[in-house]
Amino acid sequence: MNKYVTHLECSLTKEKYPKDKVLELSQAGRPLLVKYDLERINSEISKDSFKDSALPGFWRYYPLLPISDLQSIVSLGETITPLIDISDQYSNNLVLIKDEGKLPTGSFKARGLALAVAMAKELKIDHLAIPTNGNAGAALAAYASRAKIKSSVFCPNDTPAINIMETKLMGAETYLIDGLINDCGKIVIEGKESEGWFDVSTLKEPYRLEGKKTMGIELLEQLHWKLPDAIFYPTGGGTGLIGMWKAFNELYDMGWIEKPFPRMYAVQSSGCAPIVRAFQAAEKFAELWEQPTSQPWGIRVPVAVGDFLILDALYESQGSAYAVDDTEVILKRNTLAGQGIMLCPEGAATALALDYALENGDIGPNESVVLFNCANGLKYPM
Repeated sequence: MNKYVTHLECSLTKEKYPKDKVLELSQAGRPLLVKYDLERINSEISKDSFKDSALPGFWRYYPLLPISDLQSIVSLGETITPLIDISDQYSNNLVLIKDEGKLPTGSFKARGLALAVAMAKELKIDHLAIPTNGNAGAALAAYASRAKIKSSVFCPNDTPAINIMETKLMGAETYLIDGLINDCGKIVIEGKESEGWFDVSTLKEPYRLEGKKTMGIELLEQLHWKLPDAIFYPTGGGTGLIGMWKAFNELYDMGWIEKPFPRMYAVQSSGCAPIVRAFQAAEKFAELWEQPTSQPWGIRVPVAVGDFLILDALYESQGSAYAVDDTEVILKRNTLAGQGIMLCPEGAATALALDYALENGDIGPNESVVLFNCANGLKYPM
């Protein structure tokens, strides 16, 4: 593992774990976080060094990632995803869309699964399994096939057809389940011992989070290390939001950025909003959302193992959580598409949430905002 990695740590209890052992959750059943010698990184690496890297896309940040050897990198042509300026739609705000649909397999899931597969390669894991609402399964299938690692993917049976076909075509054993993503997750848990696979579910291993962390590093490099005032993020399992918050704290501890950090806004569907409900009640954890519905499939996650980490980021950043209506989301998607900006439903949900936040004064005039479009809009029904 990377020479800068010191250990793994339970996100809840802070108990330390060895860095070179195959691990999933901590003994407390909570996510493990990769910890680094940030002082040493800062003394040996400059934040300006990344721009000259020959590595593709987010791999340029490899000193801040757990991989120990560049030979571990499994690349499918990653790129720095663009920032689309839509400020002309707003009178007094700088509004940028970070378009993650430009990544391999057309979604931001490529970041996390690329790191998970790279670490599986280093740790000699030969079979990976995942529950998914679509895009994570496709990303795992692609990177695992490229690395010659077997993969098994479990999807709710109403997952968009394009995601299912893509996952199958790229080599994963693909199963449709009569249930939700948490039901798929139970099958993965039950089959670990009998099938011998390694669970790469959201936050149930330490390395997808490190891949998602690169969203925060990349965004700040694009903004010349100047932090925006607010970030709106479509939140299911919340790995990206947690990852960016981890990145901001690490960069701050190295002296590369200053506070205040951006206010973080978690965006969910009104038909599946466990984080919104917990935030409004000022709770530490989020209860299971019964009978969830959500047209944006990626945020239909009724329970998240990293719920308290999402909520901590919202509280600490003085951000908030919004639940948006599915019908309004699709109308927003269609309106933006008519202006040449094709977002996935989850990305459109962040644009709709920004409208809400402007109306109620959460976002003030002259503030800078980044919206995350997590996938290519062509992967969804139109």
